[in-house]
Amino acid sequence: MESERIILGQIVRSKAGRDKDKYFVVMGLDGKEYALICDGELRKVEKPKRKKIKHLDVHNHVAHDVKAKIESNMRISNGDIKNSLKSLGLID
Repeated sequence: MESERIILGQIVRSKAGRDKDKYFVVMGLDGKEYALICDGELRKVEKPKRKKIKHLDVHNHVAHDVKAKIESNMRISNGDIKNSLKSLGLID
């Protein structure tokens, strides 16, 4: 299954749509076909984008600080997401 190869906090790149080639962090999974993603800027933590997993390019990188906060039900800020993507050199 597609959803078995993706985990919370994983870095993904959009392969299709208006957000093509932009990087996001997986905030949740919605069924077996969809992931909830955000970048902290265009797609905020408060309203993550629901996107089909087949339209995402899954990277080996995981935002461990974000993953830990998701798993412990701590509040995640948009700044946390942006800092994770910045530290990997994926956004300016």
